[in-house]
Amino acid sequence: MVARPLPPRNIELGELGRPSPKVGKQNMNKRPSLIGRRTVLCGIAGTLLCNIGIAQQQPRKNLKEPVYRVSTAKSDTKKNVPLHPLDEALQMANASLENIQRNVNDYTCVLIKRERIKGKLGQFEYIFTKVRNHKESRGKVTQPFSVYMYFLKPAKIKGREVMYVEGTNRGRLTAHENSIVIPTVNLDPNSALAMRGQRYPITDVGIENLVKKLIERGEKEKKSGNCEVSFNYNAKFNQRPCTVLQVKHPVKEAGLEFYIAQIFIDKELNLPVRYIAYDFPTKKDSATPILEEYNYTRLKINVGLTDADFDTNNEEYNF
Repeated sequence: MVARPLPPRNIELGELGRPSPKVGKQNMNKRPSLIGRRTVLCGIAGTLLCNIGIAQQQPRKNLKEPVYRVSTAKSDTKKNVPLHPLDEALQMANASLENIQRNVNDYTCVLIKRERIKGKLGQFEYIFTKVRNHKESRGKVTQPFSVYMYFLKPAKIKGREVMYVEGTNRGRLTAHENSIVIPTVNLDPNSALAMRGQRYPITDVGIENLVKKLIERGEKEKKSGNCEVSFNYNAKFNQRPCTVLQVKHPVKEAGLEFYIAQIFIDKELNLPVRYIAYDFPTKKDSATPILEEYNYTRLKINVGLTDADFDTNNEEYNF
């Protein structure tokens, strides 16, 4: 499956947040019930990759999207100009990370993701997720990183539950399928079975982990001049105003993880709500294959999750 990266303006989600094949307006007022009696809260899962919490830029009228390129000309130290195209994005990301670590304790959402595994782009997966961020005080952990996931769609994985709590269960996750035949299992998050059909382990789930990894990647890529960065301050995602950061590598080089990546940052929440990355086209002027896509819908911050939300003995769960 291939797709051309479009200028990120208005991205709408249909049923359960399914991304529309076209960039345009859809009616999001009607949404189906997701779990029935199950009150499952969610946050950000899976993976990673791939979505970056960036401080918001205020929209301005008639603003054109700037594109930054590395220049070989001598820099003018008297001018306050980024030395590298990624400098401004990294400054925004670091400010966002500080905000997350200070002000975001937990969150819930419906994660809608798809990933390319072994060259094949998988189906969209719809997942309720709960996340509590790692917190410390005076060098002691006061709140361990915790994740709970309940899979809604597609049918073959519906009912799957996965839980991970930092520092417990000998570092293993607990999981089960919606089957009386397959028992509940405890797995190393990086084991082949736990990673089957996933690009990233559950230990990489969450907004904070996402931002950290993208900052790390950005610092690494600053060594290269093969980079273009642009901003769109007037985009929308699910009818919510967003700023979009796009990073593009014009020339294919060894070690690059994507051709184009787009990060949608919710202006009110000051958090990433959509991340999508494309691979390099296989032929000139051909469409660019999607590598991974993560859409964070129905995101709610600081809902007051407790230990019971991350307890396999919780009667609301089926472990």
